[in-house]
Amino acid sequence: MLPLLVIALISLASWVFLALGWGFFWRTDQRLPRADGAEPSGEWPSVVAVVPARDEADVLPLTLTSLLTQDYPGPLSIVLVDDASTDGTGEIAQKLAAQAAADRLNGAGLNGAGLNGAGLNGAGLDNAGPDDAGSGGAVTLTVIGSSEPPAGWTGKLWALRHGVAAAGPADFLLLTDADIGHEPGSVRALVRAATDHRLDLVSQMARLRVSTGWEKLIVPAFVYFFAMLYPFRWSNNPRSRVAAAAGGCSLVRRRALIEAGGIEAIRDAVIDDVTLARLIKNKRGRTWLGLADHVSSRRPYPRLADLWDMVARTAYAQLFWSPLLLVGTVFGLAVVFVAPVAATVVGIVAGDVAVAAAGLLAWSIMITTYTPMLRYYGQPARSALALPFTAALYLAMTIDSARRHRAGRGAAWKGRTYAAPEGKRAGQRAEPAAQAGNVVVRQRADDDTESTENTENTGTSQQPEGGPVPDRADDRIEAGRRTGEEP
Repeated sequence: MLPLLVIALISLASWVFLALGWGFFWRTDQRLPRADGAEPSGEWPSVVAVVPARDEADVLPLTLTSLLTQDYPGPLSIVLVDDASTDGTGEIAQKLAAQAAADRLNGAGLNGAGLNGAGLNGAGLDNAGPDDAGSGGAVTLTVIGSSEPPAGWTGKLWALRHGVAAAGPADFLLLTDADIGHEPGSVRALVRAATDHRLDLVSQMARLRVSTGWEKLIVPAFVYFFAMLYPFRWSNNPRSRVAAAAGGCSLVRRRALIEAGGIEAIRDAVIDDVTLARLIKNKRGRTWLGLADHVSSRRPYPRLADLWDMVARTAYAQLFWSPLLLVGTVFGLAVVFVAPVAATVVGIVAGDVAVAAAGLLAWSIMITTYTPMLRYYGQPARSALALPFTAALYLAMTIDSARRHRAGRGAAWKGRTYAAPEGKRAGQRAEPAAQAGNVVVRQRADDDTESTENTENTGTSQQPEGGPVPDRADDRIEAGRRTGEEP
């Protein structure tokens, strides 16, 4: 029993350190900074929301309308980048914007607008009227197209490049995913936090859906593990080297993004949100990350397979595609999360008080640190007992992520697969992104373009780097007008 006692004591020591010395990662008090004083009486900064969307027709009625009906007092517009969608994403976006404009002009709520079948009731917008749509002025939507990404780019960042270029000289860019819904005051609160606290990047981790049994088991742990990997307090400390963001909702100063090198500087990033935060912070920009109260994801993950793919898609990339870090992570997860349960059970069965006590104490600290996240997601505290099992699932997902990369499937999302950049495989020295051009992009089977290995082999449907941004000039739709303004 001595080896098990040693492991149990190591686990206990680890949990004491994690609870007290790891940035209090388990606390859920990192919320959007409070505004200082009254709202500014002058002109508010201009904001352009950039929304990359690939085959998102099913979720846009639940999310895009929430941006079109923001109550932001300043200039607010939306650029939706239709990323080679095949389900009519762009057309759905235009229809939603036209309907929002009609509702605003007619002074009617969305409940009777004939869009109930599209799922707007579920978006919490049943009673949205003219006053709810935003008194600051018209909200415009521009839909532009994006080609398949050239080698060296991930699809989302290639789409964001197009969106940022089309946004023009805005003060702030709101980089938000197509599945993210915003309550009416979301943009106002984000801008106030950025301006009042002189922040260059304000990011909120959207509240994910927890409806099914698998979502309730895995989603809170997903956010808990992310906070453990990137303690929010450390990320928000300008003197700390830790930097992280949540890609679903990130407000960034356009000037800070340009000075840091723009989207091009992170073109091959699979984990683009964290990479963007590092980019801004490395240029002495101030970043902030916290849990969201008014921003939520509407994307469902009803099955274990859906959640498994979500985690396995980037887990190995989090480890920099390093086999050594993979081995260390597997060992660490086993010792920290699984060993306390094993020691408790074996110690009780064998009558070894020391082993049982060490395991039980470590397990108790684990439960204590996980409970705040469960409360944030509205789950009962007893669910914390299942964390070791969930951690074992994450361990298996991480191993599977490495297996996928070794099999050439890498990070897969909606028909595209990204392998690790050559300079980052197996601990090799990474080349600068500007010189890389080495992300393998595999298209879905029904695409006309071939898989690419470098920019020399890029298909004719792909744009050369720095080429023109496809823009549908006719797709600009005014989605709201000031009260009394003529159509």
